[in-house]
Amino acid sequence: MGWTKREYIDAAFTEIGLANYTFDMAPEQYTAALRRLDTMMSEWNARGIRIGYPLPLSPSQSDLDEQTGVPDGANEAIVTNLAIRIAPSYGKNVMPQTMTSARSAWNAIYARTAKSPQMQYSSALPAGAGNKLWNQFYSPFVSPPVDPLLAGDDAAIDYE
Repeated sequence: MGWTKREYIDAAFTEIGLANYTFDMAPEQYTAALRRLDTMMSEWNARGIRIGYPLPLSPSQSDLDEQTGVPDGANEAIVTNLAIRIAPSYGKNVMPQTMTSARSAWNAIYARTAKSPQMQYSSALPAGAGNKLWNQFYSPFVSPPVDPLLAGDDAAIDYE
């Protein structure tokens, strides 16, 4: 299920000292924070950190009360990194504990979700003496690379 986008924003505001129960947040502040959240998550997505956050097609299509489906292990990273991004807009300094927590949570998510790119050998690379194929036509070079079917790291390919 996951948190809603509003819950992430409220937690980030609380992290920088602007809690809901003390300060009344204007709709414009929620809209600005929502755009920062969507921008941060699209940046993570571009870096290969795909954790299930629903990215909108345009800023006007983003919904504060949309369920994110993000795993619970990523909540701390989202909240603290969002707090760091929105704090200067409200004239707030980020506490060192928040910075440390954000870095630690980011490193944990990065280690869990980042994938190293796969590589194919060039067809000009020698296969070596131990790589003779006795039941096929022998070539002294490795097989040519196969063109992959690209669908993105977070997309599934359905066969019918």
